Amino acid sequence: QVQPVESGGGSVQVGGSLKLSCAVPESIFKGCALAWYRHPPGKARELVSRINDLGHISYLSSVKGRFTISQDESKNTLYLQMNSLKTEDTAVYYCVACTEWGQGTQVTVSS
Repeated sequence: QVQPVESGGGSVQVGGSLKLSCAVPESIFKGCALAWYRHPPGKARELVSRINDLGHISYLSSVKGRFTISQDESKNTLYLQMNSLKTEDTAVYYCVACTEWGQGTQVTVSS
C-alpha cells in the first residue's frame, strides 16, 4: 500500500489546537514533496502547507503563524500542528506525498 494515512482530526473550539499526523509509506517518504491540503465545506480545495524535497517550507497565508508542518524521518511521518484554530479552518485535511493522497481527516472548529 502506498497511500498515506492521516490521523488526529476531530472537533475543537475556537482558539484550540489539534495535531494531525500522516503515516507515509517509506517508499515515497524520501525524495518527495510532502503536503497538507484541505477542503472546506462549499469551497475549493487549497494547499495548506508543503515541504519540498529540499526541505523548503511554505504555508497558506491564512495559516501562517498558527500552523506548523514538520516531519519525522525516523517514523516516516508528517505532522501538522494547528494552533489558534478558527471556524474557517473547518475542513477535511489531506496528506499528500508525491502524488499519493490520503483519505482525509475531518477537522471541525466550533464557536
